[in-house]
Amino acid sequence: MSIENLKGKLPDFAKDVRLNLSAIVNEDLLDTQTKWGLLLAVAVATRNAETVAEIAEEAKTQLSPEAANAARGAATLMAMNNIYYRFSHLVSNKDYAKRPAKLRMTLIGNPGVPKDQFELWCLAVSAINGCGACMDAHETVVREHGVSPDAIQAAVRYAAIVQSAAVALEAAQS
Repeated sequence: MSIENLKGKLPDFAKDVRLNLSAIVNEDLLDTQTKWGLLLAVAVATRNAETVAEIAEEAKTQLSPEAANAARGAATLMAMNNIYYRFSHLVSNKDYAKRPAKLRMTLIGNPGVPKDQFELWCLAVSAINGCGACMDAHETVVREHGVSPDAIQAAVRYAAIVQSAAVALEAAQS
């Protein structure tokens, strides 16, 4: 199981996705832990079992168990936060945004990996989940930690590519 296996499973109509997957795996814009934690987090966010399995298998060779857990935690935490904060951001009654969220988020304070990596993973997952409020919040934090605009753009691009692979796999089954 690997990115190569994932590419091999993609149908012909997803040729561009295969090429994009090759490109991101070979890019060196992000360090190994940042890249593979990001890929694992966004794979989990796709909710596509094949995508998760293929990326998780290869991520095992690239990530410590702590980093892999942090990546899975970023996807899981954002699954909760993106719904809550997207609601409070989009609903017309702005009173909800003023209320305490009452959601446990201790992982954000101590994720087990450097803060900039975890926040970048959260940003990419938030892009998949479509939460503008969370994207803004995490983008601000990663910029404050010195993450370059190129790295931020790459993270969201990686999320887009992995999401498109998951969609292609599902479309091929329909």
